[in-house]
Amino acid sequence: MKTTLTVAHYLKENAELLANKIVDDIIKKFSFQVSDEDINQAIKVYAEFLSFLSESIDCEEGSVPEKLLQWSRENGENAAAKHNRISEILIRYPDTRMVFADFILNISVEFGLSKEDVILILKRVHHMLDLSLNETVLAFERKSEEILERTKKELRELSTPVVPIEDGLAVLPLIGTIDSDRTEHLLNNVLPKIPELQVDCLIMDFSGIVNIDSEVASHIFNIYRVLGLLGIEVLVTGLRPELAINAVSEGINFSSIKTYANVKQAIHALKK
Repeated sequence: MKTTLTVAHYLKENAELLANKIVDDIIKKFSFQVSDEDINQAIKVYAEFLSFLSESIDCEEGSVPEKLLQWSRENGENAAAKHNRISEILIRYPDTRMVFADFILNISVEFGLSKEDVILILKRVHHMLDLSLNETVLAFERKSEEILERTKKELRELSTPVVPIEDGLAVLPLIGTIDSDRTEHLLNNVLPKIPELQVDCLIMDFSGIVNIDSEVASHIFNIYRVLGLLGIEVLVTGLRPELAINAVSEGINFSSIKTYANVKQAIHALKK
């Protein structure tokens, strides 16, 4: 009876040839079309997988070649970077398992492996696929969160520009929902830049704001007070009736701040 090490050698020496057969069998099980480019890539991947498997057979239980884990991470990251769904990767795993199970059973008959040896190799295959799947999903999530955070940062930058109108006067248009992240961005990134613009008066325009609560209002008052300490006058415009009513219900008092219906009205008042 040939040993599992003989099987490992066979897998390593014939990895590409066997990969072609495995990929062909897997694709036949899919209910969707696969491009020639994807097929060729899959053959390369499964040739590497068989090499990984041959190494894994001779590894200590539980160990997995780092190349497999790295390949899985790259799969997940690439899918996230291309804005693909993770399901496009996951959907292929069940059929892949079935084909590999049949493949190992055929190998066991050819090499006369014992039941224990077959179970060992099947366990390694499923273990490698499980860890590959885990690494793929985790990498996809990390990359997706990274892309989301970068996008949110870019949106915060775009949604809170300080727009100079004339010498000493600028407008800060606030758009969308003001949450803790955006107020933190205002305090830490926008506020420090205002004195650099040599602004004497800043108009904070709320016409694009969806909602406001007491926490947000507290941050706005902090901005108002800080700018006041820097000698910069702050005017508020665009407080729609429903926004004002909600602000009052939240216990927010704008009585100490000069408010106007719109930016045009505020500029007109400044020029009187």
